[in-house]
Amino acid sequence: MSQQAPSTIRESKEQGRFPRHIALIMDGNGRWAKNRLLPRSAGHRQGVEALRRTIRAAGELGVEFLTIFSFSSENWSRPKEEINDLLDILRRFIRRDVAELHGAGVRIMVIGERSGLEPDIVSLLEESEKLTRNNTGMTLVVAFNYGSRQEITRAAQSVAQACLEGRLDPAHITPQVFADSLDTKGIPDPDLLIRTSGEERLSNFLLWQCAYTELIFVEEHWPDFDKELLERAIESYLSRDRRFGGIRVQAG
Repeated sequence: MSQQAPSTIRESKEQGRFPRHIALIMDGNGRWAKNRLLPRSAGHRQGVEALRRTIRAAGELGVEFLTIFSFSSENWSRPKEEINDLLDILRRFIRRDVAELHGAGVRIMVIGERSGLEPDIVSLLEESEKLTRNNTGMTLVVAFNYGSRQEITRAAQSVAQACLEGRLDPAHITPQVFADSLDTKGIPDPDLLIRTSGEERLSNFLLWQCAYTELIFVEEHWPDFDKELLERAIESYLSRDRRFGGIRVQAG
């Protein structure tokens, strides 16, 4: 990262250009492990260490919302042994790290479908939210058993039901009304989405919310992600001209 980056980030905060909300697709744990002739489980465990580094770094930089794609609704198609390993890692992360995050003032929110999950997983997720609900620091949004198409479908069903019951006039359905039926109600759309491991797709993640999000794809696998790479991505974001479909009026 260039030596100018810290001042660039500082100036962007003063100018109101710093990204409030960063989303992460944490890809490449398996490839990281394969490159080192290690089992995939080793990559997942090292990925947790990268997550800890990144949460800490995001808080230090002043990110208000950090959303992580921890487990997708499509991940259930993976081998049962790997799924069990991922769920065990989640259990350990919550039991070990939530108290520390709470102490740092982090608020935890969980998005995704909870029906059908193992009861102990649901309890851990709900306890994390309850414990940190009143914190005023960075909000960590955990997308677990999450799929954007499924989320949008549930929102459409909710809006349709409101119309059927006469609580909502179809003529009054607006993008904001629809957004308020999504899992992310009350959370600003991501300014920046980062995906690791060189893949360049959204993979059913925050499709509605990322309409005008800046996308940055990095070659490094997730277990190698750190504060320097996060700062580099933010620096790239700050170099872009965000027009949200409009045009920049040139002076003179």
